[in-house]
Amino acid sequence: MVIEQIYTGCLAQGAYYIESNGEVAIIDPLREVQPYLDKVKQNNATIKYIFETHFHADFVSGHVTLAHKTGAKIIYGPTAKPSFESYIAKDNEVFTLGDITITCLHTPGHTMESSCYLLKDKTGKNYALFSGDTLFLGDVGRPDLAQKAANMTQEELAGLLYDSLRNKIMPLEDDVIVYPAHGAGSACGKNLSKETVGTLGEQKNTNYALRADMTKDEFIKEVTDGLLPPPAYFPMNVQLNKQGYDDVYTIVEKASAFNSDDFENIANETNALILDVRHQDEFEEGHIPNSIFIGLSGGFAPWVGALILDYKQPILLVTPKGKEEETIIRLSRVGYDNTIGYLDGGFETWKKSGKEYDTITSVTATQLAQKWHENPLVFDVRKPGEYQSEHIENVPSTPLDFINDFVAEFPKEKPFYLHCAGGYRSMIAASILKSRGYHNVINVLGGFSALKQTEIPVTNYVCPSTLK
Repeated sequence: MVIEQIYTGCLAQGAYYIESNGEVAIIDPLREVQPYLDKVKQNNATIKYIFETHFHADFVSGHVTLAHKTGAKIIYGPTAKPSFESYIAKDNEVFTLGDITITCLHTPGHTMESSCYLLKDKTGKNYALFSGDTLFLGDVGRPDLAQKAANMTQEELAGLLYDSLRNKIMPLEDDVIVYPAHGAGSACGKNLSKETVGTLGEQKNTNYALRADMTKDEFIKEVTDGLLPPPAYFPMNVQLNKQGYDDVYTIVEKASAFNSDDFENIANETNALILDVRHQDEFEEGHIPNSIFIGLSGGFAPWVGALILDYKQPILLVTPKGKEEETIIRLSRVGYDNTIGYLDGGFETWKKSGKEYDTITSVTATQLAQKWHENPLVFDVRKPGEYQSEHIENVPSTPLDFINDFVAEFPKEKPFYLHCAGGYRSMIAASILKSRGYHNVINVLGGFSALKQTEIPVTNYVCPSTLK
């Protein structure tokens, strides 16, 4: 028996490759399926099942393409109603894979069709639980994403989730390995661990939502408390996962390489968004006017989904050389399929053509501290939880996730400073504001991590776990 977690840090997502006696199951695959095909070919194995834990909201799964290319059966849990051919499992239905079995456990609450898959080894022992978004390490799935589809309140869904956890998962043995669909950084929960594999016993002892003495009312209150609005792209991803989508490699083939003149002309003719995915330091030193920065080196795809509200928006790319295809694929992971093309040769092509370019002004934390007696205007673009935990005194919270709601708070006529935790998100925010005419924006290098090392006054630290 082989179990391999294929973890994608950008999405904080875990897909799973399970092989026994030449038969393979893939759980929650990514949209680009070639790595799975390469693996089974290398192992001289055959994909028999594609298990989906639920209709994902935070990424486009690869189930449709993988089934088309392999003939493998797509399996969903009870109540799922996809538009394509699939098999809807019954609760506790058993699937044989080589010498092992995988049992579907219907665990509604995150969504109505949410299911976990319990793997039993060849001796029949409960060995591993692929828990999807029902149970994470340190948290459980948020119960507010399926309200409209289920015609239920988040409190009602949370009640179902409580029952699912208590009746289906917690009775399992403590040594059962838990393989969740996500880790820290995912918007599918609020307190996810950085660890991506654990045991059920550990979760019973440490996960706030699995406390043995927890009542249903207490669970509902704690799980729903402090939920931020889900990213805007989530409903669109659910629809793509339910209805199907184009093969990602056809999207790659449609994108064209443009010289600087054609790139500029097409940008003007199509009103395309120019998306620059280089490192923030490179963007700071020079970028195409009105382009937006979201770097590949950070949480790229989720930030695209949170900030580019129209998923059909035509996109033109400025990438590091050799990263064009990777960028298009990573956009498609969250349903952004309308990449027209990219600047051939990258930003250097633009500079060499003599075309106008823009820069972002940045200062170090020390330089900002030296100006502190002048009462500079500073804005914190970290997430609300980070801000509540610790922040600069008297500096307002304007989270990048909801920057459109705060645009009016930034001054156009005088300088102001933006900081995040380390510098990635503040550069995204600076690029958005600059593209909208806020030319006095100044980025703080090193973010809050560097600012804390200066004499700038900060609030007392509050442990994030006490803020749930």
